[in-house]
This record gives sequence, structure tokens and C-alpha cells, in this order.
Amino acid sequence: MSQQETVTTPTKKQVRKELADKLTGALAEYKQELGEKKLATHVKKVSKLISRDLLKISKKKQRTKKNAAKKTRTKAKAEKK
Repeated sequence: MSQQETVTTPTKKQVRKELADKLTGALAEYKQELGEKKLATHVKKVSKLISRDLLKISKKKQRTKKNAAKKTRTKAKAEKK
């Protein structure tokens, strides 16, 4: 991987869609009991909450990586002088 290629993080919408698909598949047996509409509503709410938290964590990790890289660059510059 070259320096210009960056790892793209999935968008909030993509993460929500993936979570909704996984939850719907996992909870398929409850579709009959709850009804399709109610299950879809609950899955949508849960996927929103989880995706928001996942994206917060990934942004935090990116920020800490940037800070660590910045600190090493400043140390290297200080050692050169």
C-alpha cells in the first residue's frame, strides 16, 4: 500500500445498513411474533445506536494514531537540532 492510498472508513449509513442486515437475520424467528413492521422499527433504532458508538470509537483511534505520529515527528525534529 502506498502512502497516498488510505484506508477508508465506512460511512455511518453503511455501518447502519450492515448492522440492520445482521440483526434482521439473527432475529428472523421473532418476525412472526412481533410483526415485520415492529421488528424493522426496533432493528433500525438499535442499529443507529450501535453504529454511532462504533464510529466514535474508530474516530478516537484515528485521533490517537495522529497524535502519536505527531509526537514522534516533533521528537525527531528536536533531536536533529
